[in-house]
Amino acid sequence: MARRPLLEFEKPLVELEQQIEQIRQLARDSEVDVTQQLHQLESLAARRRQEIFQGLTPAQKIQVARHPQRPSTLDYIQMFCDDWVELHGDRRGNDDQALVGGVGRLGDRPVLLIGHQKGRDTKENVARNFGMATPGGYRKAMRLMDHADRFRLPILSFIDTPGAYAGLQAEEQGQGEAIAVNLREMFRLRVPVIATVIGEGGSGGALGIGVADRLLMFEHSVYTVASPEACASILWRDAARAPDAAAALRITGTDLLDLGVVDEVLKEPSGGNNWAPLEAGAILREALERHLGELENRSEREIRDSRYMKFRAMGQFIEEMSHNLDEAA
Repeated sequence: MARRPLLEFEKPLVELEQQIEQIRQLARDSEVDVTQQLHQLESLAARRRQEIFQGLTPAQKIQVARHPQRPSTLDYIQMFCDDWVELHGDRRGNDDQALVGGVGRLGDRPVLLIGHQKGRDTKENVARNFGMATPGGYRKAMRLMDHADRFRLPILSFIDTPGAYAGLQAEEQGQGEAIAVNLREMFRLRVPVIATVIGEGGSGGALGIGVADRLLMFEHSVYTVASPEACASILWRDAARAPDAAAALRITGTDLLDLGVVDEVLKEPSGGNNWAPLEAGAILREALERHLGELENRSEREIRDSRYMKFRAMGQFIEEMSHNLDEAA
């Protein structure tokens, strides 16, 4: 059995896992009853894992969000979506593998699903460009969202990217324009849009498919205007201060819920979604069905107006703070 990659703060669990595996091997090789000892060690490991993950710092949450075995967009789609059919191409000569989309069913609801897609290993990540979409990816996403709007299909978006691809060719092909068009056009969509940050939500690359009526976020996911490494390099000219930047950026679900940016933070299984992906899928499906049920009875006008007001309300505290500072001066 292949060992799961362990993060630095998970290493205290290594010794316990080794003991558990040794006892299991003993049970397989002999007729000794070790049920009680095995149960005690597994309970202890579960408690320690829960204690560790309840006290994660923002920098540690980033490590969890980037875990190579964390469920991806296609993993979730395969878990709970029936009749999934992937659609390809932006109709301009590109089919970006870092951003996937298609139609399927969530229960008895036909839906359109789009999301960033990373790979499991280096080879897959290279093929998927590490989940960093090019302009063609965002144009493909917008083409599919227009399709959903035309046929009145709710849109489910899954965000998991370090950011939009910043290569020279992407800039030449209009990366900024492609994302800007998506931001503008998603506000006019007449169907419910639910976006979920399933891993790493970075910069405009995340926003390009993130203008939604409801924004959900897994407990150990992160959502940020810039990666902590980039932020630290800009502010302090020292990427090693990324943990300080992660704390200052307020990128965790709890922070963003307090700021009114996200609508719900989804609890993760003990140890994170990579430890129990099927349980994570069940949690996400329940949340999506619940929010779709709340949105589907709204009129098209109500959907667009509430989406617009949701984003207009963000950042008002900055204006109030500036007003108070002007008065004090």
